[in-house]
Amino acid sequence: MRHLLAALLILLAPMAQSEAPMTDDFTAQPETRWRFFTDGVMGGVSEGQVAFLTEAGVPFARMTGQVSTANRGGFIQMRRDLPEAAPETATGIRLVARGNDQRYFVHLRTRGSRLPWQYYQARFEVTGDWTEIRLPFADFVPSGRMLRALPRPESLTSIAIAAFGRDHAARVEIREIGVY
Repeated sequence: MRHLLAALLILLAPMAQSEAPMTDDFTAQPETRWRFFTDGVMGGVSEGQVAFLTEAGVPFARMTGQVSTANRGGFIQMRRDLPEAAPETATGIRLVARGNDQRYFVHLRTRGSRLPWQYYQARFEVTGDWTEIRLPFADFVPSGRMLRALPRPESLTSIAIAAFGRDHAARVEIREIGVY
């Protein structure tokens, strides 16, 4: 009987995983999935880094840096390309974050955002405590008129955390990020 139950659990495991919303909890080599870059790709002078750390056995990503709007710049970002689109039934982005009492952004790219400056953006605030944040897709604003008014979850191609748009010291930590 015990072997039958174990076999049944093995068979059901892939179904349970495929029905679960896409989430990254920074386990299993996140440095292979997440990329860090700055406005230096367009001549800006912002600087920073991303580190993958563990605290009390819980992994997370820490993005730090100095955002500068000098030389037409103004961002640092950590981005992950998505291996598959989110479920059509997803209603928003969920993250667990903390940081230095500043404003940060989630940037989404879709199959329709072909140019580097095209994305959807929603803001969030962090404090020194881990907090769950839910950003409905209705809160995301397109970066320009050539994009749809709202991102479609089934069209998502990447997700990013950005320190953006003003001169400031950035420190944001993300423990989980995904769709809900």
